[in-house]
Amino acid sequence: MTIRTDRLLVEINKLAEFSASPAPAVTRIVYSKEDIAAREYLTGKFEEAGLAVRVDGVGNTFARWTGHDPSRRPIATGSHVDAIPNAGKYDGVVGVLGALEAIRALKDSGFEPAASLEILLFTAEEPTLFGIGCLGSRFLSGRLNANSRLIDSSGKSLDVWRKSAGFHNSLEQVAMEKNFYEAFIELHIEQGPILERENCQIGIVEKIAAPAACRLIFEGEGGHAGAVLMPDRKDALLGGAEAAIALEHFVKSLGSADGVATTGVFDILPRAINSVPFRATLEMDIRDTDLAARQNVEAAIRAEATEIAKRRNLQVSFETINSDPPAICDARLIQIISDASNGLTTKSLISRAYHDSLFMALLCPTAMIFIPCFQGYSHRPDEFSKPEDLEAGVTVLARTLATLAS
Repeated sequence: MTIRTDRLLVEINKLAEFSASPAPAVTRIVYSKEDIAAREYLTGKFEEAGLAVRVDGVGNTFARWTGHDPSRRPIATGSHVDAIPNAGKYDGVVGVLGALEAIRALKDSGFEPAASLEILLFTAEEPTLFGIGCLGSRFLSGRLNANSRLIDSSGKSLDVWRKSAGFHNSLEQVAMEKNFYEAFIELHIEQGPILERENCQIGIVEKIAAPAACRLIFEGEGGHAGAVLMPDRKDALLGGAEAAIALEHFVKSLGSADGVATTGVFDILPRAINSVPFRATLEMDIRDTDLAARQNVEAAIRAEATEIAKRRNLQVSFETINSDPPAICDARLIQIISDASNGLTTKSLISRAYHDSLFMALLCPTAMIFIPCFQGYSHRPDEFSKPEDLEAGVTVLARTLATLAS
């Protein structure tokens, strides 16, 4: 079996050209003209490889190599190609074009699958348009459905967006039955520095941390910065500042060793240097591989925000934006990936970023293969993986798919 890394690199570089920002940055927002062009390019590559392509109502694309045993459930692999503004060209893309290269290598080697092999190109893994990540895989797993209200910042709905991009099939038919696939494997760059730092070629993911996202809004009273005396202040910013610091404390004291938390949004009004802030809006991301530990952090910050508001004479509201369960990768698949990594250096890892695999794990046994990336950089233009690391990752994926489809 020969992996054509030269061909893979050409295709990664070509896909990067479908971007709303100049090279080396990649910006490819879901349903944008760049996203549509990238999908068309990939569909052409899938068809060139002899794969049967279908698309569902949200835009998830499926490219199948049909196996010779119709009694077998398909084996799936894949990832996403949408990109946040000013991103790089490897995140997600390696899992799509790498899957295509793995299948081409298997075909060229004369391998004949018993079970069908299917590449999934997921819609909108990044939370750019509707503020929620893994849009396509959430629909596949039933976490979102036709009744889910998804609106962008301008008030434009998912239905309007998807149809403008050419996806007219019913959303009611997107969800898959549990165990439709026998297994799902996702190849991805690590998005962290561990593999490169420890000179390991392959990361075998054991757990995927899952996020809860919440919104805190503190309401106080505004006023002239010079005229409102300190004892009379109802400063919403200070309430928000206390909450952000409290979140850091709680994740360190109540979360597991894998727990992290971030206050990624902190907006105030009226945003004037000579005016007391009357509103502070915080959006917090809390992640852990231990669901109970994460829930403890969520409960603690909710209670603390109430106490802060009481102490500072503020009003506070708390909204859960989304809350997803962490995933444990399938032990059998982990062993198969380990066997397929024979001759390569490996390390067991936890994925602290979440992926479409998080939701595919609700449908079928799931595992992930990581390859190193330069200094762990991701979501930035200098995101990079060496050609030899790409080759190693695709080799392990192809061996794993062959074992599963035999």
